[in-house]
Amino acid sequence: MSDKSPRFSYKGSKLKPLRAFCQVAKLGSVSRAAESLFLTQPAVSQQLQALERELGVELVTRQGRALVLTKAGDMFYDMARPLVEGIDRLDVDFRERLKGLEVGELHVVAGSSTAMYLLPSVVEAFRQSSPDVRFNLHTVTGEQGLEMLRKGKAEVAVGSMLDVPQDLDYARVWNFDMHLIAAKDHPLAAIKQPTLANIAEHGFILPPQRLTSYRLIDRIFQQHHLPLNVTMEVGGWEVIKEYVLRGLGVSLVTGICLTNLDRQRLHCVPMGTWFPPRTYGVIVRKGKFLSPAARVFVDAIKPGLFERMDYYSTGQSGR
Repeated sequence: MSDKSPRFSYKGSKLKPLRAFCQVAKLGSVSRAAESLFLTQPAVSQQLQALERELGVELVTRQGRALVLTKAGDMFYDMARPLVEGIDRLDVDFRERLKGLEVGELHVVAGSSTAMYLLPSVVEAFRQSSPDVRFNLHTVTGEQGLEMLRKGKAEVAVGSMLDVPQDLDYARVWNFDMHLIAAKDHPLAAIKQPTLANIAEHGFILPPQRLTSYRLIDRIFQQHHLPLNVTMEVGGWEVIKEYVLRGLGVSLVTGICLTNLDRQRLHCVPMGTWFPPRTYGVIVRKGKFLSPAARVFVDAIKPGLFERMDYYSTGQSGR
């Protein structure tokens, strides 16, 4: 059964007849509506008639010298008025919101390691340059951070990515080598440069499987057809380092997490032969304009970074 109901599909602009109708409904007169719209009376009448033809109903009727809405016209006015007023106020509302972006809030997401080891100096520089902006740093997992980006709950994510989804852009900024860490008296400490096969013989303490670090380590072991013997899953690198120090297992950590004190207390060996450098950088949605505050924050991470990426300034990816 075909749908033969009238279609609201003007060949020209839909806004003009809607605006003409709303002004007639508001002022009760074609002449006054024409004057307010800087149009002729015939032009307003034609737009009103065209709208009624498209909808297939009478929207206004004459009572004496005044025009009044029919029941259908009254219902349609309730629907059309917010749309027309919203369009007419669009530039004003946009400028008001733009002011809010200039001195408003900035939401950034990062993993706990990134927030602890990489971002303190960045945040400090940002706060010094933008003291009026309310800064919100959300410490979340990688998947949670990407979800916040996609939903518009955050503008910028900072962290490490293995696989970059098509709707996101990832600008690499930092590189860190992977390190084996073990207690000073652990058997692996006696081996100057252990191989992947050597360390596969021991129990590992790693972050939970849902995190990027676990997936990266597991991927490398699979590529070399070696078992990954995880005896403990622990949240947080500081906790992992403490348990390794107590001889409860070994771990593989990014150099970002190792302080000078850690290197004194633990046996630390670079594993660049087996693991590629771990990259950390800035993640944003493709085609998403960054607010002025977000651009200042990105510039605090690496000066000129957003200027070299088209999507920051034009809303399109340059890749």
